[in-house]
Amino acid sequence: MRVDELKPILEAVIFVASEPVTEEELARLLPDVAREDVKAALEALRRDYDAAGRGLELRRIAGGYQLRTRPEYQDYIRRYLKTRPSARLSMAALETLAVIAYKQPITLPEIQEIRGVNSARAVKTLLEKRLIEPKGRKPVVGRPILYGTSREFLIHFGLNDLSELPTIEDFREVSDPASDR
Repeated sequence: MRVDELKPILEAVIFVASEPVTEEELARLLPDVAREDVKAALEALRRDYDAAGRGLELRRIAGGYQLRTRPEYQDYIRRYLKTRPSARLSMAALETLAVIAYKQPITLPEIQEIRGVNSARAVKTLLEKRLIEPKGRKPVVGRPILYGTSREFLIHFGLNDLSELPTIEDFREVSDPASDR
């Protein structure tokens, strides 16, 4: 099957999927097609979306592919839906999530030591929203639970993996007014 024949098939499957679809899943759907051809069709489809200047883009997220609206149109989408983001988090939950994302795997006492406040409620909220998950137990007295981010975290924040998290240098550029000159 040619790349031009594969693109609409892949696009249709990715469109109906509720979560990012991996190359492996797509290759299993097309057993007579070489995996390299699936990969080439995905890349061609991604380029098509980028070149056409559409409101959608094909993004690699959490190890798979997903059709998403372009970030620059989020204000229009919010206005249309007339709702606020569904996963609103308190400042405490956001701070706790940032600590976990950058320091994982990490225990609740370690989180509280970094933040300087009780973080149990924020951790509970993040667990309920499935943005974090237990990653085992630390081999110390009491064997506290280790927490880390989940696949849902990657999907929610549009990341393929944790290496795409902003670095400290990225934050310095944003906060340094001299960088605008």
